[in-house]
Amino acid sequence: MGNGNNDVVMIQLDRARELRYGHKALKKLIADTGVNIEEIEVSNLDLGEIEKFIFYGLLSDAKAHNEELKLEDMEDLLDQAPSFGHIVEKMQEAFSIAFGSFGEQAVEGNQSTPALKPAAENGTGKKA
Repeated sequence: MGNGNNDVVMIQLDRARELRYGHKALKKLIADTGVNIEEIEVSNLDLGEIEKFIFYGLLSDAKAHNEELKLEDMEDLLDQAPSFGHIVEKMQEAFSIAFGSFGEQAVEGNQSTPALKPAAENGTGKKA
């Protein structure tokens, strides 16, 4: 289950469901979507991909409740979320828990890439 509430992400759909990306979920997600886990940009996903990502993240919760969740159920399920922002926010939370500091480093690294200035200064043509 996990120790404490801070490593459990609940997404509000038809009911509160645990969104979790364990080994099995990630393995199935990669096999189905072909995404490179290190390059996942939640903001760049299309709606179909978001359905798949949430679907695989909900499988362990469905199993725990003896539900058989199908990908084609996701459209109606996601319609019951309070907002689209809620879905994306919970997905990001669940991913950062799944990857821990690895995920955070990737996010921070992507935001700070000011490699343009040094490159421009190198090409001044002046020789020492």
